[in-house]
Amino acid sequence: MKLYSTNNRNLTVDFPEAVFNSMPQDKGLYMPKEVPAVPTEFIENIKNYTLPEIAFQVASTLLGDALPAADLKRIVEDAVNFDAPAVRLDKNTYVLELFHGPSLAFKDFGARFMSRIMAYFLKDGEETLDILVATSGDTGGAVALGFLGVPNTRVTILYPSGKVSPIQELQLCTNGQNIHAIEVDGTFDDCQRLVKQAFADQELQKKRRLTSANSINISRLIPQTFYYFYAYAQMQKQGKTEVVFSVPSGNFGNLAAGLLAHRMGLPVKQFLAGTNANDTVPRYLETGVYETHASVQTYANAMDVGAPSNWVRIMDLFGQDRNAIMKIVSSYTYTDEETLGAIETIYKRYKYVACPHTAIAWLALEDYAATHESEVFAGVFLSTAHPCKFPAIFPLDIAAAIEVPKEVMEMNSKLKLADKMDADFETFKAYLLNL
Repeated sequence: MKLYSTNNRNLTVDFPEAVFNSMPQDKGLYMPKEVPAVPTEFIENIKNYTLPEIAFQVASTLLGDALPAADLKRIVEDAVNFDAPAVRLDKNTYVLELFHGPSLAFKDFGARFMSRIMAYFLKDGEETLDILVATSGDTGGAVALGFLGVPNTRVTILYPSGKVSPIQELQLCTNGQNIHAIEVDGTFDDCQRLVKQAFADQELQKKRRLTSANSINISRLIPQTFYYFYAYAQMQKQGKTEVVFSVPSGNFGNLAAGLLAHRMGLPVKQFLAGTNANDTVPRYLETGVYETHASVQTYANAMDVGAPSNWVRIMDLFGQDRNAIMKIVSSYTYTDEETLGAIETIYKRYKYVACPHTAIAWLALEDYAATHESEVFAGVFLSTAHPCKFPAIFPLDIAAAIEVPKEVMEMNSKLKLADKMDADFETFKAYLLNL
């Protein structure tokens, strides 16, 4: 498998280099040089396969000869050892629950796969791998649990102070061992900027072996394609082959993975990108002007991203053609008030508790359906996190209906381990050099 930089198609690397270096020196992002299609017969019979079987087929198609098939199969089966059920709410509406992994968020797909891929390619005696992560909510917890105790790795997670939920913060800050958490006085965009500056710093590059576990790393993106194929398999099993996916979107890695799956041959009628007040992409698709803003805090905190990194990948995938993107992607933006209203409506209508990110995806699906009433399709909206992560969001009656997993209850007794830091690169650089 060969990958190129989105800033220079002539700059190509092998898969292990893209995994460990994460971001090219020209500050682009890695993309597959070729996007091969899965076999037609695989799609036609996909309902007969399990999630691990689907994941292996998709991964082996995309990765090619990057590693032996038997080793890839073992990695996939170990990483994807939990379900992602499409729960039916009404005749044509389904919620794809992606929170059944250890950190209770969809990021488990990417983090667990990536940690095992990195461990596979790491050689005994090599320099410690320093993994940098900026998180607006769920990424940090998934990466922490994915890499906890992995030999020869050290993880540093940056998160914005006061802008993640208490449970999300506990998942970041109660691990110890090879996991380090930094509480940054700033926004997610500040955290992401510090990580990008670290990768561009020549002294750090010489003295530390840096890589990223954010969705800028291609090994995070690849496994996110798995659940789109699996969701389609569940729809096919029920005789539904016209599928619309509604994706809560912040840094746009989730949507990028869906579009990559579509390019590989997954039949999708339309993708819907639902955002909160951080509406950089909806504004661009409406006006043609791509203008980032400082992120603002919302109830859907994992989507509080003003400069979404993975939009570069989507633009690259479509040859910078905005009109081509708009043929397959519809975008929507919602306020906190609309998000809370959706949470209450979903519970009233279905007795289902949706986290704020999930509620935004449902709103986008509702709005799309209202303008396509003559069309018959299965609407699948992605539920990216367990609702227990956002206890302060819900009215009392809905909060009472949330079943809090045992592992979450146990975290409350653990000691918080985090360093506080201003959003200053020189301070962050010194921290990394002194680890």
